[in-house]
This record gives sequence, C-alpha cells and structure tokens, in this order.
Amino acid sequence: MVNILFLFGGITLILFSANWLVDGASAIAKKFGISDMVVGLTIVAFGTSAPELTVNIFSAFKGATDIAIGNILGSNISNILLILGVSAIIFPISIQLNTKWKEIPFCLLAVVILGIMANGIFIDSSPDGNLITRADGLILLCFMIIFLVYTFGIARHTGNPISLDIDPKIISTNKASMLVLLGLIGLFFGGKYLVTGAVEFAKIMGMSEKVIGLTIIAIGTSIPELATSVVAAFKQKSDIAIGNIIGSNIFNVFFILGTTAIIQPIHINTSINFDIGIAFLASVLLFISTLTFKKKSIDRVEGLIFVTLYVCYITYSILN
Repeated sequence: MVNILFLFGGITLILFSANWLVDGASAIAKKFGISDMVVGLTIVAFGTSAPELTVNIFSAFKGATDIAIGNILGSNISNILLILGVSAIIFPISIQLNTKWKEIPFCLLAVVILGIMANGIFIDSSPDGNLITRADGLILLCFMIIFLVYTFGIARHTGNPISLDIDPKIISTNKASMLVLLGLIGLFFGGKYLVTGAVEFAKIMGMSEKVIGLTIIAIGTSIPELATSVVAAFKQKSDIAIGNIIGSNIFNVFFILGTTAIIQPIHINTSINFDIGIAFLASVLLFISTLTFKKKSIDRVEGLIFVTLYVCYITYSILN
C-alpha cells in the first residue's frame, strides 16, 4: 500500500511541480525581455519533459536503468499513439510542411540513433556490450544542440514565434521565484518517491522494472503532454498539439537519455528492441498518415487507429 502511495503520490507531485517551475521561470524570463520563442523552445519544452528527466535521473542514481529506458520509450510511444490519437479524435490535426518534412524526420532519426546505440554489440562488437555509454550520452546531447539550433532557424524563417499565455505582470518576481523554488523541490522529492515506489511495486507484483517504466511511469510522466495536446485540440490549435508531441519525443531521446547516460551508463536488455521497434513504427505511421490521399492532417479515423494500437501494445507488454 505504501509503495502504491509513493508511486502515484510521486507522479502527482512531479506534475504539479513541473507546472510551478514553468510558470515561475517563464514569468521571470519575460520580465527580462526574453522572447516567447526562446521561452517556448527552452523553459516550456524543459517543463513538459521535466517529469521524464526527474524520473530518469533518480533511476540512474538508483541503478534502475530498466526504468530509465522504459520510461523514455514508453513516453515516446504513448505520445504518438495515445496522446496524438486522442487529440485527433477530438479534432483532426493539420500538419504543416515544416512539421512533415523537417521535424517528424528528426523524430525518426532520434529513434534510429537510439536503436544503433542500444545494439552496439551486434553492430561493431562493442566491448561494452549493449550499453549506452557516457560517450553516447555526449553524442545525444550534441544532437540536442543541433536540433535546438535547427528549430530556432525554422522559427526565425517562418516568422511564427511560440506564443505563451503567461503575463509577467500577473506574477510578481517574488512569487515567480517562489514557484521556481517549490517546483525544483517538488521535482526532487516527487522523482525520489516515484522511483522508490516503482521499484518496490515491480518486485511485489512480479513485474519487470522495464514494464513498469513502459506503462505506469511512462503514462504518468506524459500527462503534461496529454493535457497540453488535448487542450490545444479543443481550441483547434493543431500546431501546438503536434509540435508538443514531436518536440517532447526528440527531447526525451537526445536530452533526457543523453543526460541519464552521462550520470550512469545504461545497460540494455535485448528485449527492449521490440519496444524500440514499436517507437520507430509509431513515428513512421505518423509520417505516413500525413501522406495518404494527398491530405495534410491526421483525421479521427486515424486517431482511433492510433489509440487502438496503443491499447494492443500495452496489453501485450503487460501480459508478456
């Protein structure tokens, strides 16, 4: 019972803390005249991925690397099949050319690079075995920098800065600073409780840490993306819905997994290749769905297909 409280209490604390951190940091940044685009691509992007980052850092320190890799892959799969699927059911998601030809391919690239790093022993007979090393982590962070520069370039040329709903006049500097502090403290304790509860819960239920990471933790830490995309779908703001998902998937692999590997090299079980394959197929399916019948959107039928595939995947993962 205590482990379940730790598990879900940790998820709840992380979600609230990430929101406080984003609100406080964004308000402070705006007061210093930092543009919406910069805030959106950095602070907000970090904030929505803060739950995954927090869980992975604590998993790395605890040596629970199965939770770390499971959390990343599970989040990426749920982002596309579940969250984007639900968003498309609410309102068809239109896809811009930049997203189709520049950002979705980057999402595919992230999964391919992860697959290569996770199978080093088969590709180049790596003496490290199936291990994502600290050097690999640095490479992933370099790709993250490339992506940020690339994204800033797209935003600058299209002239569509990211718009935020935060008015710096509403939140005072003292309140914003307090929100940042509370957010950081909450993320620390939330991550600690969540990982501790997850490890013990897995032992009690006889489930692997990987499955816990792929299911309960992945869905729990993806709630910020779910909330953002669903609200965007109701407001018929497709750019935010799709951009939030793709950006989060890229951020998860390049930044969060890269940071995790630098803290603690990640040993990879070959069984994770199935989940890497699902993450890759989900990204391919997303790309293909924008090409069918010369349309530029993901409609409700495709959204329903995405959600159905996710339910099948989760059912298989738990039963297997």
